[in-house]
Amino acid sequence: MADTKLKKFLETKRADFIAMSDEIWGYAELCFKEVRSCRLQKEYLIKEGFEVQEKAGGLDTAFVGSFSLGSGKPVIGILGEYDALEGLSQKAGINYKEPLKEGEAGHGCGHQALGCGALEACVAVKDYMEENHLEGTIRYYGCPAEEGGSGKAFLVKAGVFDDADICLTWHPGLNNSLFNQALANIQVDFQFHGVSAHAAGQPHIGRSALDAVELMNVGANYLREHMVSDAKVHYAITDSGGTAPNIIPAYASVRYGIRALKMSTVKELYDRVVDIARGAALMTQTSVEYQVGQVYQDFLPNETLDSLAVRHMRQVIPARYTNEEMEEAKYYQQMIAPETVEGMKAKMLGAMTCEKPSQDLYTPVVNFVYEGEPPFGLASTDAGNVSWVVPMTAVYTSCYVLGSFGHSWQMVAQGKSKILHKGMYLAAEILASMAVNLMEEPKLVEMAKEDFKKATEGKEGRYFCGDTPGND
Repeated sequence: MADTKLKKFLETKRADFIAMSDEIWGYAELCFKEVRSCRLQKEYLIKEGFEVQEKAGGLDTAFVGSFSLGSGKPVIGILGEYDALEGLSQKAGINYKEPLKEGEAGHGCGHQALGCGALEACVAVKDYMEENHLEGTIRYYGCPAEEGGSGKAFLVKAGVFDDADICLTWHPGLNNSLFNQALANIQVDFQFHGVSAHAAGQPHIGRSALDAVELMNVGANYLREHMVSDAKVHYAITDSGGTAPNIIPAYASVRYGIRALKMSTVKELYDRVVDIARGAALMTQTSVEYQVGQVYQDFLPNETLDSLAVRHMRQVIPARYTNEEMEEAKYYQQMIAPETVEGMKAKMLGAMTCEKPSQDLYTPVVNFVYEGEPPFGLASTDAGNVSWVVPMTAVYTSCYVLGSFGHSWQMVAQGKSKILHKGMYLAAEILASMAVNLMEEPKLVEMAKEDFKKATEGKEGRYFCGDTPGND
C-alpha cells in the first residue's frame, strides 16, 4: 500500500529534515534575502537527483526542483517557504521572552518548517516513484518572501507555475484542518512631498508632508465606518519626516494594508484609500505618489483536492501525543495567558460542525482533524495567488500549543520543539500521500481541473496582478 511504502521513505530521512528545519530557524533570513536557507535546500535536492532551476522567475532566492519519470505527467508541485519575520529574535526551548539578539529576525510563522516539510514530501515521492516505476513529475517550488514581499505573485507573473497540473502546500498551525481560505490583501506605499520651512519663523511658507500623512490616516479611520464587516485596513507610518519639531517636514510616508474576503472588495477599498490620500494632499498643498508593494489573492478552493486532503489527513493524524510531547506542550503553554487558551478552546468548539471531541484532544495541542471552517482569524498568503492559476489546496497541521499567536516570539520559542517537528512530519506525510494518489489516479487530476475551470469561468479579470496604478 502506498502509504506504508511512503512512510518508510519518510522515516528514513526524517532526521535530515528536522536538522534542516532547525538550521534554517537559526538563519532567520528576511524576504528576498534567504540566501543560506535557499542554498541549503537546493543542495539537498541536487544530492537527491532533482533537476534544479535556479533564480526562478528572476528572483535570486527562488528555485524549482523537479524529478520526472516516463511521460513526466502529471506534474504535481509542492510549495515551500523559508523566510523569517523582522524583529522577532528569540531563544528556542524556553517559555519566557529572551532574544538571541535584540532587534534581529526570527521565525515567528514557522516557515523554517513549512519549507522542510514540503521538501521532505517531495523527496519521499521521488523515492516512491523510483521504486514503483510511477510516471509523473514531482516538483518542489522554493518560494521566497511570503512575508512582506508576495514572492509567489512574482512567480505567477513570470509563468513559473504554468505547466503544473496540481499544486499543494501546508502551513504550521494550531490545528489540523484545511487551509483553503485567505483574505485578499493589497499593500500600498504612499509618499507625500511638501515644502520644508522653519516651524516658528516661516510657517506660512512650509507645507507639511507629515500633516498630509496624519490627515490621510484620519480619513482612513472614518472610512472604517463605511466598509463591509469582513474588510480590514491597517497602516504604519514608515517615515515621519524627521525628529526636529521646529522643522516642517518636506517628506513623509505611510504604508497601508487593505484586506477583505474577495479581491473585488479590496480593489474598491483601494480606490477609496487612494482618493483619501489625494484629498489629504489637496488639503495640505502637498503632492502624493503611491506604489503597490505586494498583492495577496484570496484562496480559490478546489472541492476535489480539498476532499482528498481531508481524507489523507484522517489517515495520518495520530491518536495521541507521547507523554514527553504533552509535558513539553504544557511547559510552553505557561507563556500564554490562561484566558487566551480558554477563549481559543471555546471558539474552536463553538465553530465545529462535527461531533465535539473530548477535552483531552485539544489540551494543550490539537490532535484531531478539524472539519468545520478554521476557527481562528483569516490571514493573507501569496499561496492564494497560485490557486488562481493552477488547481490547489493546502492544509494546516498542529505545530504550536493552543493559545499561540502568529508572528510572535512565543512561536519562535517553539521553533525547534518536538511538537513542531511532529507537525512538520505529519504535513510531509499528508502531502506525499496526496501526490502519489494523484499520480496513481489521473482521474482525480482531471476532476480537480474541472473544478478549477468551473470556479474561474467568467472571472478572467478576477486575478489582480498588482501593477503600480499611478501617481498624483
